[in-house]
Amino acid sequence: MTRRRIRDIRHDEFVAATIRGVHAHGFGRVTMAEIAKEAGSSAASIAYYFGSKEKLMEATMRHLLTLLKQAMLRRYAAANTARDRLIAVIDANFDDQLFTPAQCSLWVQFWSNAPYVPILARLHRINRARVQSHVQAEVKHLFPPDKRAAVTAMLQAYMDGVWLEAAQSNDCNPSQARKDAAALVTLLLQ
Repeated sequence: MTRRRIRDIRHDEFVAATIRGVHAHGFGRVTMAEIAKEAGSSAASIAYYFGSKEKLMEATMRHLLTLLKQAMLRRYAAANTARDRLIAVIDANFDDQLFTPAQCSLWVQFWSNAPYVPILARLHRINRARVQSHVQAEVKHLFPPDKRAAVTAMLQAYMDGVWLEAAQSNDCNPSQARKDAAALVTLLLQ
C-alpha cells in the first residue's frame, strides 16, 4: 500500500472520529486526544496530519460539503423543470448520507464556531453562497421578482431550521424532511 493511500485512510478515519467526537462532546469541549481515541490513534497523529483542531474541523466540514455536492449533482441530474431543480437543491441537504444526528450536530457546531475561526468562516461563506446561488437560480424561474428574495430566505431558513432541530433532538428523518420540503415549495408556489 502506498504512503499516499495510508494517508487517505487515516484522513478518513480522523474525519469519522471527529464527527463522532464533536457529536458526543461538542466542538469546544472535545480534545484532540478524545478524537484520536475515537480513531484508535494518538493526538500526535492528528497533529501530524492536520496541525490543529480547527484544521481537523475544516477537513471534516470539507468532507460534509463534498457529500452535499455529490447529493445535489445526483438529484440535479434527474430534475427536468425549475421546480424539480429547486426541490433537488433542497433535498440534497437532507440526503440519507448527510442528514444524520451526528452530522447535524457537527454542522450546527460548525455554524456556531464559524464567526470566530477564520478557516471555518471562509467555508461557511462559500457554502452559504453556493446554496443561495443554486436556490436563486431556480427561484427566478418560478417567482416574480418582488417575491424572490423572500422565497430564497424562507427556503434557507427552512433548511437551517430542520438541521438545527435535528441536532437538538438527535432525531433525523431524511425522507420526511424531503417530503416536507416539497410540500413547502408547493405551498409557496400557490
